[in-house]
Amino acid sequence: MRWSNLHTPTLRDAPADAEAASHKLLVRGGFIRQLHAGHYSLLPLGWRVFMKVENIVREEMDAIGAQEFLLPAMHPASLWHKSGRWDVMGEEMFRVTDRRGTENVLGMTHEEVFTTLALEITSYKSLPQMWYQIQTKFRDEPRPKSGLLRVREFKMKDAYSFDLDEAGLDTSFDLQHSAYVRIFERLSLPAMPVEASSGAMGGSGSTEFMVPSPAGEDDVVRCNNCDYAANLERSSSTLPAVEDRDLPELTKFPTPGVRTIAALEAVEGGAPADHQIKTMVMVLDGDVTLALVRGDHQLNMQKLQDGTGTIDIRPATAEEAKSTLGAMPGSLGAVGVEGPRIVADPVLQGRAGLTTGANEDDWHYTGVDIARDVAVDEWMDLRDVSAGEACVNCGEPLEIVRCIEAGHIFKLGTNYAEKLGAHVMDPDGVQKPLIMGSYGIGIERNMATIAETYHDDNGLVWPVSVAPFEAVITVVSLKDEASVTAAEKLYDELKAKRIDVLLDDRDARAGVKFADAELIGIPYRVTIGPKALAEGEVEFTARADGATTRVGIDAIVDQLVAAVTG
Repeated sequence: MRWSNLHTPTLRDAPADAEAASHKLLVRGGFIRQLHAGHYSLLPLGWRVFMKVENIVREEMDAIGAQEFLLPAMHPASLWHKSGRWDVMGEEMFRVTDRRGTENVLGMTHEEVFTTLALEITSYKSLPQMWYQIQTKFRDEPRPKSGLLRVREFKMKDAYSFDLDEAGLDTSFDLQHSAYVRIFERLSLPAMPVEASSGAMGGSGSTEFMVPSPAGEDDVVRCNNCDYAANLERSSSTLPAVEDRDLPELTKFPTPGVRTIAALEAVEGGAPADHQIKTMVMVLDGDVTLALVRGDHQLNMQKLQDGTGTIDIRPATAEEAKSTLGAMPGSLGAVGVEGPRIVADPVLQGRAGLTTGANEDDWHYTGVDIARDVAVDEWMDLRDVSAGEACVNCGEPLEIVRCIEAGHIFKLGTNYAEKLGAHVMDPDGVQKPLIMGSYGIGIERNMATIAETYHDDNGLVWPVSVAPFEAVITVVSLKDEASVTAAEKLYDELKAKRIDVLLDDRDARAGVKFADAELIGIPYRVTIGPKALAEGEVEFTARADGATTRVGIDAIVDQLVAAVTG
């Protein structure tokens, strides 16, 4: 490709609303342009990177025996009703009514459609099967932002495995896991597999591949001493024991104006936060539930949703709380409460001498004994882990790292097969539901994640495996015939060696050419100028570190091929 023919509209300034580095640089470098919120066009440079990421993903899927499909992006609503996910997906699902009044959806994911195709698998002898596609997905994000990191329309590789039993699912899951490790290695991404929640996808055995980045939206709890790592919503830690206060009698005392944990610590007769019970009034699938955590802990909504199997979850309004418990938030508790379901974090189990709201405005109880005074229906992990708490495996302090989710794999089980009727005959002649796995990785999101990981003050620094071009030949002066002739010869030789090379033949100042090459992040630059060429040499520059060396014109092809191929 010749730069004079390439459509690469580089910009001096990033969009005013761009915060993430990848958003700024992909726009400035002429890789993407926004059509409207959450929808982006890929320009030629962006499409070249996209195809390289896509091909790496495709090659690793093919290597484990997965078969590629292409399924419709629009689905009948009836299919999502049948699977039970019509309501689960909520407002993030684009819903479309056609001219005949039939409801349809734009696919957020394709479990349902692939499962309908699996109805044609009738015997265990056809198993295992592993199918995938690279297809457009649609999600009505309420706040699309950060360029390609959070969008409403994107390409995703979604794969699905079909097995007869759990052992088969384990094998398929492990194959996908190993393929993902290889994909991220080839993308040069430091992705770490972490335990995660399956969320609306359902199932178990959920693993996210997380890349540390300040542009991320997920917090990962990890231990630097061992291999423990989990998404915040699945994390756990070991806490030091707290010695209970000697307050055997349940006593109600006035707390005028006290509405927070901190205020209750300071008031006369109050208690330290780790001796308080925080009562959160939640509405789970329309029913009021009380979620109890220690006063110095935060309720993790995803843990509560996963632990209770809830589809629709939200905090109760102040009016709903008062209607249920008789007081406004700040004076709420679960002592003597009957009716609403009560779930509590295990950290509270066996505790006594505690303080909590008395369900009367401006009054609290002290001397609360959980076993005696609170009718807990179920104990489940509900709290956020905090940095510095002890690792459950080795006891060393944990850290919390902000990350981008680059991939996610699930063990779905038999849920979709049972609801949609995908059964097979086992060796004993018994009909059994297929057991499924689901494996997703966003193509554009990984482009953006690479950009977040590899950039500097001058622009992008693409790894060779995904760079739009592997090398650029920069001609310092088009007026120097010897330089132009040498550049054309080198260009042809590199193409013959299957190097993805860009010839910068623009009539522009050398400084402009150098700046553009750095902005768009081409890994290697060969500069041909009159002075060096007169000595039979060219300049060879690596984008990653900026190191420049003189190389003989007769040796540059071999050196560049060696650099590109590693």
